[in-house]
Amino acid sequence: MSDRAPAGQFIDAAIWLLRRLRDEEADSIAAAGTLLADTVADGGRLFAFGAGHSSLAAQDLVYRAGGLALMNLLAVPGVVGVDVMPAPLGSALERVDGLASAVLDSSPLRAGDALLIISLSGRNALPVEMAMNARALGVKVIGVTSVAYASETKSRHASGTYLKDHCDLVLDSKIAVGDAELTHDDIPAPFAPASTVVTSALLQAVMATTATTLADRGIEPPLLRSGNVDGGHDWNARVMEQYRDRIFYRH
Repeated sequence: MSDRAPAGQFIDAAIWLLRRLRDEEADSIAAAGTLLADTVADGGRLFAFGAGHSSLAAQDLVYRAGGLALMNLLAVPGVVGVDVMPAPLGSALERVDGLASAVLDSSPLRAGDALLIISLSGRNALPVEMAMNARALGVKVIGVTSVAYASETKSRHASGTYLKDHCDLVLDSKIAVGDAELTHDDIPAPFAPASTVVTSALLQAVMATTATTLADRGIEPPLLRSGNVDGGHDWNARVMEQYRDRIFYRH
């Protein structure tokens, strides 16, 4: 660890990763934004899924100011964030075979929809099977993962494959295996994970592309406004009424 303050080191590491995304994932971001815009224009619905801390980036897309009103959270009980007790149970559920099938069977997902699957490692059964089964339904799948895990870790799915192997598009977050940016001579483990800030920024770049792509086609993007600005609630009520058959977080 250098003499520079750890806060500055972490922020610099995050900036470096964000610059890599800007420069190396530009084509993939554009393609993902176009896929989502195509889905919206064709009457499809949008969903996002993530397990554990990957769920934070998925939740960041749903029902928020400046975001697309059509983005819905595909929630799996016990793996959304760390609210399950004990917390390690959520990690265990990610490795359960067949859970993805049960979730999809009871979800509103259908052919013509699009699903963002966020999994940093992409190695567990849940995200792999989620992608496989969603595509079998005719759903377009965008995987958001760190591709490095596929070459540096072993898959936990029976097929030996990873999330990246079952997607229509893959966005590589560039996060190093282990998700910790800093080290210190007197600290035995690496620390300061950057995956949440980087993955959220990556996905918001996709959402920005989706909104502008729709606008370029003469379609008003169904965006939400902040409820803390005058007129925000009325605006959101109009959007939600207009797209009520494609929004599922109101029920």
